[in-house]
Amino acid sequence: MIPVTTFAGKKVAVFGLGGSGLNSAGALLAGGADVIGFDDDPESVAKARTGGIPTADLRLVDWSKIAALVLAPGVPLTHPQPHWVVKLAQQADVEVIGDIELFCRERARHAPGAPFVAITGTNGKSTTTALIAHLAGSAGMDAQLGGNIGTAILSLLPPSLSVIPRRVHVIECSSYQIDLAPSPDPSVGILINLSEDHLDRHGTVEHYAAVKERLITGVPREGTAIVGIDDAYCCAIAERREKSGKGVVRISAHERLADGVYAEATRIMRADGAGTIAIADLAGIGSLRGVHNAQNAACATAAALALGLDAAAIQAGLRSFPGLAHRMEEVGRRGKVLFVNDSKATNADSAAQALACFSEIFWIAGGKPKTGGIQSLRKFFPRIRKAYLIGEAANAFAATLGSEVPHEITGTLDKAVEAAARDADTSPAAEPVVLLSPACASFDQYRNFEIRGTAFRELVRALPGLTSN
Repeated sequence: MIPVTTFAGKKVAVFGLGGSGLNSAGALLAGGADVIGFDDDPESVAKARTGGIPTADLRLVDWSKIAALVLAPGVPLTHPQPHWVVKLAQQADVEVIGDIELFCRERARHAPGAPFVAITGTNGKSTTTALIAHLAGSAGMDAQLGGNIGTAILSLLPPSLSVIPRRVHVIECSSYQIDLAPSPDPSVGILINLSEDHLDRHGTVEHYAAVKERLITGVPREGTAIVGIDDAYCCAIAERREKSGKGVVRISAHERLADGVYAEATRIMRADGAGTIAIADLAGIGSLRGVHNAQNAACATAAALALGLDAAAIQAGLRSFPGLAHRMEEVGRRGKVLFVNDSKATNADSAAQALACFSEIFWIAGGKPKTGGIQSLRKFFPRIRKAYLIGEAANAFAATLGSEVPHEITGTLDKAVEAAARDADTSPAAEPVVLLSPACASFDQYRNFEIRGTAFRELVRALPGLTSN
């Protein structure tokens, strides 16, 4: 745990007592703060109290005595409207922050300059974060992996400039977390891409993009800001960074760059004033197939170079990268049929990345729909032999697919797996792929995308004749 000493002797309110909230409260207590925890869920309050965290109804406390409100990222800060606890804090002129901000302040106080890699973007955050940590770890560094990827940042070991092996924090940051971090200052900041998402929490795509940009703006002049420029929002952010007089490393998976890191076929190239060299080759690395993973690998390569890794170490790390569960995860094969778990594809842009990787697809899609549905995926329809639609989005997706793509509404995942496996078995294609890439959130039928992906994996592994990949 990282003790948070910046609020020692001060009263701090912590709202949202899930994983990150409990860790924040514990870290504040360890650092000498006077903590008051609360949650809308009485069971969460009781659990926190049992765990030694002082609790009280924050509607009844004297806010003039509170130095800060530490908010869990899942609690609305601005949209669709500020949560009641946020309104109370704002009325009392109390700052509202999150665990990423607490980490940044502790690092600035105790280990300024300690390696801190922060990664954000609409798609590819988790893969890029895990890949950077893997590259650093395989090169002998002490990689502390956390943030939105699943491990609360304050539960990691503290930042340090003196430990051996060299310690680096590699942290995935969601827009919700950045919104609660007014002063992020990573030594390496990465913005992979931007597309419309989370408008229920940010109101407009412009506000969403502005929140993401804050991570890049916070990278100090001596740090490394890495920005993918394959979309208009990020391209503009890179230009603003450069015009401010600070350096930026541009990334592209689609075009050659005169200065930056880019993908050319399967190779990751670096270009600068001294010329262009190949850093690594992704050929044959199943965990990094597809253009989207070329973008992820290019971002990770740029970060690894900033951390001091050489081309040989980067290539070795890329080849040993196992990939992420629920993101293009090859579950197994039955005969010539490949089963792929891409449950993490919770929007159309993310699903597009998976659809682009295969040509004979038996597609399982649906769930809790997001803005725009699957209209943007129309160019991939020729790759889809049949779609199996589940959840709330099933009827809307069926209407979009229309007569262009054979489909059936199976309703539930178990029926979809059964039908897709049956149809794929009879396909004449050399490698038919049963692909779960829902283009939807999971919340209509599953608590999160991990549970949805695990259910798919278990259903596939129960099929007779399946072999591990």
